[in-house]
Amino acid sequence: MQYRKDKHGDKLSVLGYGCMRFSKKGSRIDIPKTEKELLRACKAGVNYFDTAYIYGGSEAAVGEIFERHGLRKKVKIATKLPQYLITGRQQLDKYFNEELSRLRTGYIDYYLMHHLTDIAMWEKLKNVGIIDWIKEKKKSGQIRNIGFSYHGNTENFLKILNDYDWDICQIQYNYFDEYSQAGVEGLRAAAAKGIPVVIMEPLRGGKLVNMLPERALRIMEKSGRGWSPAEWSFRWLFDQPEVTVVLSGMNSAAMVKENCRTASEAGAGQFTKRDRAVLAAVTKAIRAKEKVGCTGCRYCMPCPKGVDIPGTFRCYNAMFIESKSQGRFQYAQTVGLTKEPAFATQCIGCGKCERHCPQSLPIREKLKEADKALRPLPYRLGINAARKFMFRKSK
Repeated sequence: MQYRKDKHGDKLSVLGYGCMRFSKKGSRIDIPKTEKELLRACKAGVNYFDTAYIYGGSEAAVGEIFERHGLRKKVKIATKLPQYLITGRQQLDKYFNEELSRLRTGYIDYYLMHHLTDIAMWEKLKNVGIIDWIKEKKKSGQIRNIGFSYHGNTENFLKILNDYDWDICQIQYNYFDEYSQAGVEGLRAAAAKGIPVVIMEPLRGGKLVNMLPERALRIMEKSGRGWSPAEWSFRWLFDQPEVTVVLSGMNSAAMVKENCRTASEAGAGQFTKRDRAVLAAVTKAIRAKEKVGCTGCRYCMPCPKGVDIPGTFRCYNAMFIESKSQGRFQYAQTVGLTKEPAFATQCIGCGKCERHCPQSLPIREKLKEADKALRPLPYRLGINAARKFMFRKSK
């Protein structure tokens, strides 16, 4: 296992264990199976384990297994504050203490503000006293490092990143999503500030393994590397020195074995020009089903009316690359849940975006098409309800 250092010099395994996808028996986590997989990962050198308040049963399972085997001091636990449930100062202690109890520990190594999509969500936490609360918890030793996990656009990521002295951050990033959400720009900005970056969704929830078109699989096979689709994805990430930890939601012994081997072999600077060309061809094969040839270059931005043009097109394309429900979910999550609305219906047809588009896309026409597909009435109502909940006023 290879390691990279956090902000304070502690070593973190380049492969982290994502604890959201533990195997289940019925509605409960399969503890015996999960225990074997966690212990195998620990033996291979994995020391970073990521869970969250809303991962049903995950915190309790992690706490039980690590306590039973006396592993708490040998591992780093990351969990998350459900910030979307916070409306007052007392709730901070309520949820944090509940998490400590579930995890059977007196401290959290990395405590993250969960699922920020907009600077407004961080501002809301500041208004209920999160800054002083963090100081108290750090002084007491109950929190060792503070950070945030993020789903939103690059601009809001940079605002949050620069607003506080963070110890760590977590972003969605993979070879297919290089320029979406925080993206490579956000990754490099965090690294430039000395902030470790933890990567989630390196396989897009398994889609870069299980949903690759045949053409993409043939391209990988003909490369002669002998790498599985998962290994291609992990090696691309491990090649980047700005990446500190890559999470994998492992739920089989085979996954643990393969990923730990890759994390032991792959390192920064090993990916060749030919390897990059292979993944560029794979990406092109995946994008063959896209409805809009948007590359995410962002030359069309900023829109005078605040429309998230590349974000809208990325989610619209996801409807055809993945599924309608996935595209609509991603849209609700990353575009719909920004405090300042970014919907395509705000377009006034000024044409500024089209004058700057390197692909000469008919952006105004495609925005109307995308909005109609992404926001049918049930989703429109759901997004509106979610916005009211997420941005409700603090007590």
